[in-house]
Amino acid sequence: AHRELWSLREGGFSKARKRLEPKPLSIERTKGSEILFGIAPCALALSQSRRDLFRLFLKQSSGSRRLVTSEFVLQATARGVPVHHVRRRELDALCRGRVHQGVCLEATPLRFKSLEEAEKPNLGDEENPNRQLIWLVLEQIQDPMNLGALLRSAYFLGVDRVVTSQRNSCPLTPTVSKASSGAMEVFDIYSTDDLRSFLKAKTAEGWEVVGTVSKPEDVENVPVISCLEFRWNKPVIIVIGSEGDGLSLETQLLCHQMLAIPPGRVLHPGIESLNVSVATGILLHSICSQKLRHSD
Repeated sequence: AHRELWSLREGGFSKARKRLEPKPLSIERTKGSEILFGIAPCALALSQSRRDLFRLFLKQSSGSRRLVTSEFVLQATARGVPVHHVRRRELDALCRGRVHQGVCLEATPLRFKSLEEAEKPNLGDEENPNRQLIWLVLEQIQDPMNLGALLRSAYFLGVDRVVTSQRNSCPLTPTVSKASSGAMEVFDIYSTDDLRSFLKAKTAEGWEVVGTVSKPEDVENVPVISCLEFRWNKPVIIVIGSEGDGLSLETQLLCHQMLAIPPGRVLHPGIESLNVSVATGILLHSICSQKLRHSD
């Protein structure tokens, strides 16, 4: 009976405590802004001049997190960005429950750059090191986590430019920036509304266009080789298809050849392919390592 009475009292205390707890502060957003979240995206956005920055929100903290907080305060002060110290619940509400690591930044969105804004590379003669350019082209990548992981790998491995198709593709959102570990904040991403014309134009300029495929038997009229066998001595474009369907047939037919990743075992039906960002990382490492060897 005593236990039941204590349980009832404890339940009452808990409800009373919840009633007394202040509700999360409602923070009105600046029109046209978005909320970046996470240490790397926010720090890199503050270090660049690619966004208009409105407010920095930091979790009220003590102990080991004070150093991180003070560094953010210094960065924000240098950029003239107001700093607000808030509770975790406010940060959770700002970024809708995503993993913010105690930091949110209110800023204008990043947009894709148009290819008209891109500086045209000078390919020069066959001995020119610029001939070792590598561009990554993404056809209808829709998942923001995949896009972020792709950008992170492309940046790390030395891809010179990333171009996405406009149609049915994921925009450059805060989730993409977080998944890219902030690479999106320092790496220009281009977009085209006519992917096929773009690939035809690059072919006419002397680029090699290489597609990717998970099941070589599904490809017709385009040679398929292992990524381990691929060699290149001129500018190359690697084209990656969407998560579900891969490259469209029209895009496949614009490729000079298709690359496949050889598996390390006989695969069980249903798990015969890799996640698109993982597969792209493997392909890019295989191809970009040749670029590094050529530059030695």
